[in-house]
Amino acid sequence: MENRVYNFAAGPSTLPLDVLKEVQRDFLDFNGTGMSVCEISHRDKAYDAVVKEAEALVRELLKVPDDYCVLFVQGGASTQFAAVPLNLMHNGVADYIVTGNFAKKAWQEGQIYGTANKIGDSSDKVYTYIPDLGKLNYTEGADYVHICSNNTIFGSRYAEFPKCKAPLVADMSSEIFSREINVSDFGVIYAGAQKNLAPAGVTIVIAKRELIQNPLKYCPTMLKWKVQDENGSLYNTPPAFAIYVACLVLRNLKKLGGVKAINEIDVYKAGLLYDFIDNSKLFKNNVEKKYRSIMNVPFVTGSDELDAKFVAEAKKAGLVSLKGHRLVGGMRASIYNAMPVEGVKALIEFMKKFEVENG
Repeated sequence: MENRVYNFAAGPSTLPLDVLKEVQRDFLDFNGTGMSVCEISHRDKAYDAVVKEAEALVRELLKVPDDYCVLFVQGGASTQFAAVPLNLMHNGVADYIVTGNFAKKAWQEGQIYGTANKIGDSSDKVYTYIPDLGKLNYTEGADYVHICSNNTIFGSRYAEFPKCKAPLVADMSSEIFSREINVSDFGVIYAGAQKNLAPAGVTIVIAKRELIQNPLKYCPTMLKWKVQDENGSLYNTPPAFAIYVACLVLRNLKKLGGVKAINEIDVYKAGLLYDFIDNSKLFKNNVEKKYRSIMNVPFVTGSDELDAKFVAEAKKAGLVSLKGHRLVGGMRASIYNAMPVEGVKALIEFMKKFEVENG
């Protein structure tokens, strides 16, 4: 479409064009019901099929074991910062590895409900690395260990995951479905969908059932994963439209070859961009190479004035939402699954031109 731009936003982010066209076709008449998907009751059989298919696709694409539940809940990943301790903190103590802004917020939320021990912290270098996992002192008897696997704002990610006795809980909001994982290595995985899966409004929770049977007595019913599991994610009216779009995106991912296939494309896209930045005399990425995210690529020129000029001129060239987060400044290109290779190449060509004119 002629008026489409390349959207590098960190979330809500770009969605596959084929999916958007399908949504457009279905919007007024969903599956022959004569109603929009935004109008249909979540108790209608036609919609119930959407939730069931979405769950089945999550299970298939991530190879989720049968003893794990797959939930579609509301409130964004930030609500899960509270839901995690409310469902899991039975001994009143948990470990947190703080590698960015959202990991820090999760740790702060954990402190409300018990002892949240910060056993790792990379704030000394502005979250541009992941602490040495071999040197962490895990708390004996901890209810869980919490991580944020990919750092949306600062552009770092775990190259490997912690090996710990306590269940590992991971916020995977900005990288879920971008690389293969062994779900059995985790007690709980959760992810806000608006970065790599769907419009804002729905959050996926994948949890080992044996861990979620006894939420704390003061856990609100809406945050009890056990209740959501028992009701098939339909305890109350769900974020129906977001789940529907997520289902379409998951279908599209399966058609493309699944997580392994999209990971190869994601690695290729990120490699193109990092290679250019590393060989540039103007642009710089500050994240340690081992821990660089393949989803979120921050970069700077070293001049606030030039950074602002870059963002403004890029927008005119159809490359939008490149302004870096306020905590970092500079620029950030979020190149999620739906960002085509052509979009990354267009960004690189613009960066080359900008460097020649401003370097």
